[in-house]
Amino acid sequence: MASEDRPPEIIEIEITDTLDLHSFPPQQIGDVVESFLEAALEKGLVRLRIIHGKGIGVQRQRVRSLLARHPRVESYSDAGDAGGWGATTVILKSDIVAEP
Repeated sequence: MASEDRPPEIIEIEITDTLDLHSFPPQQIGDVVESFLEAALEKGLVRLRIIHGKGIGVQRQRVRSLLARHPRVESYSDAGDAGGWGATTVILKSDIVAEP
């Protein structure tokens, strides 16, 4: 079987509070960020950091556009000391509901 006939290899990545997008092709960024958010929620992570790089801001805008539409994202901002405008800090909505 020729290599182009093989299905793509699935790579499993340990989910932590940080996702570095530098190793992903631009056309996969949306799916990667979406999958990362869902996996982080499953692990109970609430504060995340997405490293998109500085460049001319295209990846940053793409990531933030997705975050703005995601129902479980409470807020997002520049990462400050953890990457400046080359990374975005994300706060997810917690499932914990306070008792009255």
